[in-house]
Amino acid sequence: MELATRQLSDIKRNSEYLRHGTDVDTLKKSIESIGLINPLTINKDNELLAGSRRFQAVTELGWKEVDVHVVDRDLLQQELISIDENLVREPLNRLELEKCLNRGREIYEQLNPNAIKIDVSNESLNPENKLKEKEQEKVDNDSFAAITSEKTGLSKSVIKSAIKRDELAADSVKQARSQGELNASQTNEIIQLNKELQEKVLPLIADKTVKEAKKIIKAVKQGGIEAAIQENENFVPLPKEYTLLKSPIKRVNKNLSRILIEGLKYDGPEKDQINKEMFELKENLVNYFKMLEED
Repeated sequence: MELATRQLSDIKRNSEYLRHGTDVDTLKKSIESIGLINPLTINKDNELLAGSRRFQAVTELGWKEVDVHVVDRDLLQQELISIDENLVREPLNRLELEKCLNRGREIYEQLNPNAIKIDVSNESLNPENKLKEKEQEKVDNDSFAAITSEKTGLSKSVIKSAIKRDELAADSVKQARSQGELNASQTNEIIQLNKELQEKVLPLIADKTVKEAKKIIKAVKQGGIEAAIQENENFVPLPKEYTLLKSPIKRVNKNLSRILIEGLKYDGPEKDQINKEMFELKENLVNYFKMLEED
Protein backbone atom coordinates (compact mmCIF):
# COMPACT_ATOMS: atom_id res chain seq x y z
CA MET A 1 0.00 0.00 0.00
CA GLU A 2 1.54 3.28 -1.13
CA LEU A 3 1.11 6.56 0.78
CA ALA A 4 0.72 9.55 -1.53
CA THR A 5 -1.02 12.91 -1.99
CA ARG A 6 -3.83 13.65 -4.44
CA GLN A 7 -5.82 16.68 -5.51
CA LEU A 8 -9.38 16.29 -4.22
CA SER A 9 -10.67 17.22 -7.65
CA ASP A 10 -8.87 14.17 -9.12
CA ILE A 11 -10.51 11.65 -6.79
CA LYS A 12 -13.55 9.85 -8.22
CA ARG A 13 -16.41 8.54 -6.05
CA ASN A 14 -17.84 5.74 -8.18
CA SER A 15 -18.33 2.96 -5.64
CA GLU A 16 -21.97 2.17 -4.80
CA TYR A 17 -20.97 1.54 -1.18
CA LEU A 18 -19.76 5.09 -0.49
CA ARG A 19 -21.98 7.19 1.78
CA HIS A 20 -22.92 10.63 0.47
CA GLY A 21 -24.58 13.61 2.13
CA THR A 22 -24.12 12.46 5.75
CA ASP A 23 -23.62 14.72 8.77
CA VAL A 24 -19.87 15.37 9.07
CA ASP A 25 -19.85 18.42 11.38
CA THR A 26 -18.25 16.51 14.29
CA LEU A 27 -15.71 14.95 11.94
CA LYS A 28 -14.83 18.38 10.54
CA LYS A 29 -14.15 19.71 14.05
CA SER A 30 -11.89 16.73 14.74
CA ILE A 31 -9.95 17.23 11.51
CA GLU A 32 -9.56 20.96 12.20
CA SER A 33 -8.21 20.11 15.65
CA ILE A 34 -5.86 17.19 15.02
CA GLY A 35 -5.71 16.82 11.26
CA LEU A 36 -6.62 13.85 9.08
CA ILE A 37 -5.28 10.84 11.02
CA ASN A 38 -6.50 8.17 8.58
CA PRO A 39 -5.75 8.89 4.90
CA LEU A 40 -8.35 8.09 2.25
CA THR A 41 -8.00 4.81 0.37
CA ILE A 42 -8.01 4.89 -3.42
CA ASN A 43 -7.01 2.58 -6.26
CA LYS A 44 -4.58 3.20 -9.11
CA ASP A 45 -7.33 4.96 -11.07
CA ASN A 46 -7.93 7.48 -8.27
CA GLU A 47 -11.27 5.87 -7.41
CA LEU A 48 -12.21 6.27 -3.75
CA LEU A 49 -12.59 2.91 -1.99
CA ALA A 50 -12.81 4.00 1.66
CA GLY A 51 -13.17 7.35 3.41
CA SER A 52 -16.22 8.96 1.82
CA ARG A 53 -17.14 10.90 4.98
CA ARG A 54 -13.53 12.06 5.39
CA PHE A 55 -13.56 13.13 1.73
CA GLN A 56 -16.79 15.08 2.32
CA ALA A 57 -15.41 16.68 5.48
CA VAL A 58 -12.14 17.93 4.00
CA THR A 59 -13.97 19.13 0.89
CA GLU A 60 -16.32 21.22 3.05
CA LEU A 61 -13.29 22.52 4.95
CA GLY A 62 -11.90 23.83 1.66
CA TRP A 63 -8.93 21.49 1.31
CA LYS A 64 -7.43 21.19 -2.16
CA GLU A 65 -5.33 18.06 -1.63
CA VAL A 66 -5.31 15.13 0.77
CA ASP A 67 -3.17 12.20 1.87
CA VAL A 68 -4.22 8.86 0.40
CA HIS A 69 -3.33 5.19 0.56
CA VAL A 70 -3.09 3.79 -2.97
CA VAL A 71 -3.88 0.09 -3.13
CA ASP A 72 -3.05 -2.21 -6.00
CA ARG A 73 -5.66 -4.99 -5.65
CA ASP A 74 -7.99 -6.82 -8.01
CA LEU A 75 -11.57 -5.62 -8.42
CA LEU A 76 -13.10 -8.04 -5.90
CA GLN A 77 -10.61 -7.06 -3.20
CA GLN A 78 -11.29 -3.39 -3.91
CA GLU A 79 -15.02 -3.97 -3.54
CA LEU A 80 -14.46 -5.80 -0.26
CA ILE A 81 -12.46 -2.82 1.07
CA SER A 82 -15.43 -0.53 0.35
CA ILE A 83 -17.86 -2.96 2.00
CA ASP A 84 -15.68 -3.23 5.12
CA GLU A 85 -15.54 0.55 5.35
CA ASN A 86 -19.33 0.70 5.16
CA LEU A 87 -19.81 -1.91 7.85
CA VAL A 88 -17.58 -0.29 10.48
CA ARG A 89 -18.35 3.40 9.92
CA GLU A 90 -21.70 5.24 9.92
CA PRO A 91 -24.71 3.02 10.83
CA LEU A 92 -26.54 1.56 7.84
CA ASN A 93 -30.26 0.97 7.68
CA ARG A 94 -31.35 -2.66 7.95
CA LEU A 95 -31.55 -3.43 4.24
CA GLU A 96 -28.27 -1.66 3.43
CA LEU A 97 -26.52 -3.63 6.17
CA GLU A 98 -27.91 -6.93 4.94
CA LYS A 99 -26.94 -6.16 1.34
CA CYS A 100 -23.38 -5.24 2.34
CA LEU A 101 -23.01 -8.33 4.52
CA ASN A 102 -24.27 -10.66 1.82
CA ARG A 103 -22.13 -9.17 -0.94
CA GLY A 104 -19.15 -9.18 1.42
CA ARG A 105 -19.76 -12.87 2.08
CA GLU A 106 -19.85 -13.66 -1.65
CA ILE A 107 -16.54 -11.88 -2.27
CA TYR A 108 -14.81 -13.22 0.84
CA GLU A 109 -15.76 -16.82 0.10
CA GLN A 110 -14.62 -16.45 -3.50
CA LEU A 111 -11.26 -15.03 -2.40
CA ASN A 112 -10.93 -17.58 0.44
CA PRO A 113 -12.23 -20.89 -0.96
CA ASN A 114 -11.02 -22.89 2.06
CA ALA A 115 -12.88 -20.74 4.62
CA ILE A 116 -16.04 -22.10 6.27
CA LYS A 117 -19.01 -21.29 4.04
CA ILE A 118 -22.18 -19.68 5.39
CA ASP A 119 -25.30 -21.74 4.67
CA VAL A 120 -27.76 -19.62 2.68
CA SER A 121 -30.34 -22.30 2.01
CA ASN A 122 -33.95 -21.86 3.12
CA GLU A 123 -34.14 -25.26 4.79
CA SER A 124 -35.23 -25.29 8.44
CA LEU A 125 -32.79 -27.00 10.80
CA ASN A 126 -34.00 -29.64 13.21
CA PRO A 127 -32.97 -29.30 16.89
CA GLU A 128 -29.99 -31.64 16.45
CA ASN A 129 -28.59 -29.66 13.50
CA LYS A 130 -29.22 -26.35 15.27
CA LEU A 131 -27.09 -27.61 18.15
CA LYS A 132 -24.35 -28.67 15.74
CA GLU A 133 -24.42 -25.22 14.11
CA LYS A 134 -24.04 -23.50 17.49
CA GLU A 135 -21.10 -25.75 18.39
CA GLN A 136 -19.48 -24.97 15.03
CA GLU A 137 -19.93 -21.22 15.63
CA LYS A 138 -17.90 -21.45 18.85
CA VAL A 139 -14.80 -22.74 17.04
CA ASP A 140 -15.31 -20.81 13.79
CA ASN A 141 -12.53 -18.26 13.33
CA ASP A 142 -12.18 -17.94 9.57
CA SER A 143 -15.67 -17.61 8.05
CA PHE A 144 -16.94 -14.25 6.83
CA ALA A 145 -19.29 -14.18 9.83
CA ALA A 146 -16.37 -14.70 12.23
CA ILE A 147 -14.10 -11.98 10.85
CA THR A 148 -17.01 -9.53 10.45
CA SER A 149 -18.14 -10.21 14.01
CA GLU A 150 -14.74 -9.05 15.26
CA LYS A 151 -14.87 -5.88 13.14
CA THR A 152 -18.45 -4.84 13.90
CA GLY A 153 -19.28 -6.34 17.29
CA LEU A 154 -22.31 -8.11 15.81
CA SER A 155 -22.69 -11.76 16.77
CA LYS A 156 -22.06 -14.47 14.19
CA SER A 157 -25.69 -15.60 14.35
CA VAL A 158 -26.97 -12.04 13.74
CA ILE A 159 -24.66 -11.70 10.74
CA LYS A 160 -25.75 -15.05 9.30
CA SER A 161 -29.45 -14.19 9.71
CA ALA A 162 -28.93 -10.83 8.00
CA ILE A 163 -27.14 -12.49 5.09
CA LYS A 164 -29.91 -15.06 4.64
CA ARG A 165 -32.58 -12.33 4.60
CA ASP A 166 -30.81 -10.52 1.77
CA GLU A 167 -30.02 -13.70 -0.17
CA LEU A 168 -33.39 -15.43 0.16
CA ALA A 169 -36.02 -12.67 0.37
CA ALA A 170 -38.08 -11.83 -2.73
CA ASP A 171 -37.97 -8.23 -3.95
CA SER A 172 -41.54 -7.67 -2.73
CA VAL A 173 -40.54 -8.83 0.75
CA LYS A 174 -37.60 -6.42 0.80
CA GLN A 175 -39.87 -3.62 -0.35
CA ALA A 176 -42.39 -4.43 2.42
CA ARG A 177 -39.56 -4.25 4.95
CA SER A 178 -38.34 -0.92 3.60
CA GLN A 179 -41.85 0.46 4.02
CA GLY A 180 -42.15 -0.84 7.59
CA GLU A 181 -44.81 -3.43 6.73
CA LEU A 182 -42.63 -6.39 7.69
CA ASN A 183 -40.01 -6.80 10.40
CA ALA A 184 -36.90 -8.99 10.50
CA SER A 185 -38.54 -11.75 12.54
CA GLN A 186 -41.47 -12.04 10.12
CA THR A 187 -38.97 -12.06 7.25
CA ASN A 188 -37.05 -14.91 8.89
CA GLU A 189 -40.24 -16.96 8.64
CA ILE A 190 -41.27 -16.10 5.09
CA ILE A 191 -37.81 -16.77 3.60
CA GLN A 192 -38.26 -20.44 4.45
CA LEU A 193 -40.37 -20.49 1.26
CA ASN A 194 -39.17 -20.04 -2.30
CA LYS A 195 -39.49 -16.54 -3.75
CA GLU A 196 -42.56 -17.34 -5.82
CA LEU A 197 -44.46 -18.53 -2.75
CA GLN A 198 -43.20 -15.53 -0.77
CA GLU A 199 -44.96 -13.24 -3.26
CA LYS A 200 -48.25 -15.07 -2.70
CA VAL A 201 -47.99 -15.37 1.09
CA LEU A 202 -46.78 -11.84 1.79
CA PRO A 203 -50.29 -10.26 1.90
CA LEU A 204 -51.34 -12.90 4.44
CA ILE A 205 -48.60 -12.26 7.01
CA ALA A 206 -47.77 -8.56 6.68
CA ASP A 207 -50.08 -7.65 9.57
CA LYS A 208 -49.49 -10.78 11.66
CA THR A 209 -47.36 -11.41 14.74
CA VAL A 210 -44.35 -13.69 14.37
CA LYS A 211 -46.27 -16.51 16.08
CA GLU A 212 -49.17 -16.10 13.66
CA ALA A 213 -46.80 -15.87 10.69
CA LYS A 214 -45.22 -19.17 11.74
CA LYS A 215 -48.63 -20.87 11.59
CA ILE A 216 -49.28 -19.58 8.09
CA ILE A 217 -45.82 -20.60 6.84
CA LYS A 218 -46.32 -24.04 8.38
CA ALA A 219 -49.67 -24.32 6.58
CA VAL A 220 -48.00 -23.47 3.26
CA LYS A 221 -45.37 -26.15 3.76
CA GLN A 222 -47.97 -28.78 4.61
CA GLY A 223 -50.77 -27.94 2.18
CA GLY A 224 -49.67 -25.21 -0.20
CA ILE A 225 -51.01 -21.70 -0.64
CA GLU A 226 -54.64 -22.86 -0.37
CA ALA A 227 -53.96 -24.17 3.15
CA ALA A 228 -52.35 -20.84 4.06
CA ILE A 229 -55.40 -18.94 2.79
CA GLN A 230 -57.65 -21.21 4.87
CA GLU A 231 -55.46 -20.68 7.95
CA ASN A 232 -55.70 -16.93 7.39
CA GLU A 233 -59.50 -17.05 7.04
CA ASN A 234 -59.72 -18.92 10.35
CA PHE A 235 -57.52 -16.35 12.00
CA VAL A 236 -59.14 -14.31 14.79
CA PRO A 237 -57.07 -11.14 15.24
CA LEU A 238 -55.90 -10.33 18.74
CA PRO A 239 -56.54 -6.65 19.54
CA LYS A 240 -53.42 -4.60 20.10
CA GLU A 241 -54.44 -3.94 23.70
CA TYR A 242 -54.49 -7.67 24.46
CA THR A 243 -51.14 -8.19 22.76
CA LEU A 244 -49.58 -5.48 24.91
CA LEU A 245 -51.17 -7.02 28.00
CA LYS A 246 -49.82 -10.58 27.63
CA SER A 247 -46.22 -10.13 28.80
CA PRO A 248 -46.95 -7.68 31.67
CA ILE A 249 -49.64 -10.03 33.02
CA LYS A 250 -47.14 -12.89 33.20
CA ARG A 251 -44.62 -10.71 35.02
CA VAL A 252 -47.20 -9.35 37.48
CA ASN A 253 -48.51 -12.83 38.29
CA LYS A 254 -44.99 -14.18 38.73
CA ASN A 255 -43.96 -11.39 41.10
CA LEU A 256 -47.21 -11.52 43.05
CA SER A 257 -46.74 -15.26 43.54
CA ARG A 258 -43.28 -14.66 44.97
CA ILE A 259 -44.56 -11.93 47.29
CA LEU A 260 -47.35 -14.16 48.58
CA ILE A 261 -45.20 -17.29 48.96
CA GLU A 262 -42.47 -15.43 50.83
CA GLY A 263 -44.93 -13.26 52.80
CA LEU A 264 -42.91 -10.27 51.65
CA LYS A 265 -44.11 -6.93 53.04
CA TYR A 266 -42.97 -3.43 52.17
CA ASP A 267 -43.34 -0.31 54.34
CA GLY A 268 -41.14 2.08 52.41
CA PRO A 269 -41.95 5.46 50.81
CA GLU A 270 -43.52 3.91 47.68
CA LYS A 271 -45.97 1.73 49.61
CA ASP A 272 -48.99 4.03 49.14
CA GLN A 273 -48.41 4.40 45.39
CA ILE A 274 -48.01 0.65 44.91
CA ASN A 275 -51.14 -0.10 46.90
CA LYS A 276 -53.10 2.50 44.94
CA GLU A 277 -52.10 0.83 41.65
CA MET A 278 -52.98 -2.59 43.07
CA PHE A 279 -56.47 -1.44 44.11
CA GLU A 280 -57.00 -0.02 40.59
CA LEU A 281 -55.84 -3.34 39.15
CA LYS A 282 -58.27 -5.20 41.41
CA GLU A 283 -61.18 -2.98 40.34
CA ASN A 284 -60.29 -3.41 36.64
CA LEU A 285 -60.05 -7.18 37.02
CA VAL A 286 -63.50 -7.33 38.69
CA ASN A 287 -64.99 -5.30 35.84
CA TYR A 288 -63.14 -7.41 33.25
CA PHE A 289 -64.64 -10.66 34.54
CA LYS A 290 -68.08 -9.05 34.69
CA MET A 291 -67.67 -8.22 31.00
CA LEU A 292 -66.79 -11.85 30.25
CA GLU A 293 -69.88 -13.08 32.10
CA GLU A 294 -72.08 -10.84 29.95
CA ASP A 295 -70.89 -12.54 26.73
